[in-house]
Amino acid sequence: MKHTKAFFIKLVMTIGVLFIVLSLFFGVSFADILIIGLILTIVAFIGDLFILPRIGGVSATGADLVLAFLVIWALGSFLFDPDISAFSAALLASLFIAGGEFYYHKYLIDHLFENETERQVIDRKKNLITQTEFSDDFDKGVNSERHNNDQI
Repeated sequence: MKHTKAFFIKLVMTIGVLFIVLSLFFGVSFADILIIGLILTIVAFIGDLFILPRIGGVSATGADLVLAFLVIWALGSFLFDPDISAFSAALLASLFIAGGEFYYHKYLIDHLFENETERQVIDRKKNLITQTEFSDDFDKGVNSERHNNDQI
């Protein structure tokens, strides 16, 4: 049930952003917006399920930005009228979608991946514990020997 709710939140957000950007600024038909929105949502949601818990929200938002741009540009090249710049429409729409994805990823982390992200944070902290450190203690013997040789 959580996955279904998250999918429909993403679908509504994506189609809403596409409708605002593509219909108001570029005059794209609502049927084309629905097609692009549905395909983009399916592909991006599958990506979010696998990528988001592993790389985090900000990196996943960047990946969604690139994915949204490529999908809108590719589908827009086929679906849009020839006088509409698919590149410009894809660029503007993907920027707005990425803004929404940033908050959507926070929702997913808090409600869908709550146990997985906690485990990964703990694993990262374990990795930090094993890191080596360098301090002045290692240099004291070298400096004191050099200092003693200078006095002779």
